[in-house]
Amino acid sequence: MPATGPLFDTASGDAPGCSEQFLAAFHSRSCEPSVLPLFRRELDDTALRTFLLSQDVVYAGGGSTANLPAVWRAHGVDRLLSEAYDRGTLLCGISAGANCWAEGSQTDSFGPLTFLLDGLGLPAGSVCPHYDSEPGRRTSYQAAVATGALPAGWALDDGVGALFTDGLLTQTVTRTPRAHLYRVGPDAECGATERALPCLLLTDAQ
Repeated sequence: MPATGPLFDTASGDAPGCSEQFLAAFHSRSCEPSVLPLFRRELDDTALRTFLLSQDVVYAGGGSTANLPAVWRAHGVDRLLSEAYDRGTLLCGISAGANCWAEGSQTDSFGPLTFLLDGLGLPAGSVCPHYDSEPGRRTSYQAAVATGALPAGWALDDGVGALFTDGLLTQTVTRTPRAHLYRVGPDAECGATERALPCLLLTDAQ
């Protein structure tokens, strides 16, 4: 039986182009992709719950981290996703769609880089995407962790994926050589420390 999974493109305002790319990317694969818009919502509360709890995978796209959980909460989606997580649904995403699952994150949703404590807390801790590619990400995230504005967490270079099972890191992969996942935590002497974790390099053969 093919896996089922919708795209939440809430962070980009349900931009049509993103939805079309998502459906095209998975059209030929052994799965049943779908898109769940919220800016032009079509499902009532009962149908929304039934739909979300029947999915194997939920994917959230990039965009505004600040807007994403706010819209989800307005529609009760945050509670449904937490329930789906408890039932074993895989929750995943990139950029804002990765930030949303943790307790807090480093984001440019407000213009300058800053911290945001508004995630679902699955898993605990904080997240910082684009760690190696966007100027200021590394220093800004470490400063937020050092001051306690954000809890200790995980920083991801572009191209890195991290799998958490029951709140614990169980696998790290990358499509980019020399890219890493980092564990970033407070340090009494130097403010914050980062520890690079090994990543399995994915190839076309895999």
